[in-house]
Amino acid sequence: MKRGLALYATAVYVFLHVPLLILAVFSFNASRFTVWRGFTLYWYQAAAADRELVESAMNSLIIAVGSTVLATVIGTLGAYGLWKRGSNWLAGSLYLSLVTPEIVTGVSLLAFFQWVFRFLDLRLGMHTVILAHVAFSVAYVVVVVMARLRTFDPALEEAALDLGATEWVAFRKVTLPHLAPAVAAAAMLAFTISIDDYVITSLVAGVDSQTLPMAIYALARRGVNPMLNAVSTVVIVALGAIVLFSERLRSA
Repeated sequence: MKRGLALYATAVYVFLHVPLLILAVFSFNASRFTVWRGFTLYWYQAAAADRELVESAMNSLIIAVGSTVLATVIGTLGAYGLWKRGSNWLAGSLYLSLVTPEIVTGVSLLAFFQWVFRFLDLRLGMHTVILAHVAFSVAYVVVVVMARLRTFDPALEEAALDLGATEWVAFRKVTLPHLAPAVAAAAMLAFTISIDDYVITSLVAGVDSQTLPMAIYALARRGVNPMLNAVSTVVIVALGAIVLFSERLRSA
């Protein structure tokens, strides 16, 4: 039985990760096609010299950092408020955001922005992408922080209040240090989700706010280009490191 489970787990890992490994290997291939012609770093150099890709990557970083900061603050305070209120119904309703298809979320946000823009002199752009990313990232932050709050003893906060601390001081000096690993993990998760998003971003982005996933998709539609392998490998390595580090923090 144990051997069968081990073989099954190995097969799952192979199925999930071998395509990524092949992608990484061919990012160093001197040929444009899937025939090995020798080792080269040319495609990485070409990607770094591509102005459109670099600008898209910078846009993605700006959007991801901005939305992560906002989503982390809003989500952490929201999780704390739900925990204090003890409302299972409100907490459970957050899962609706997690299971709603991205295309539905994107269309609803686009409709909302278009309705708001009827009263404001604004257009789609970086600001709408950041707001959209905050909208779908907050739920992830709340879920991660709530899991940490369930391990927190409310008596510690009550003791601080009995000793004369205000609610804000008790939260900042007692509760927040306990939540710090979960908050950091939630921020990294929000960053990963934001920088990787394509569907919602493509619906609410303006002409001057193309992100890296949008640039990669546009490049892929033009045909075979080994720069895709190089860019994708960099993204996989970077996001993989962030996810592993966030999991380490979350379990701390």
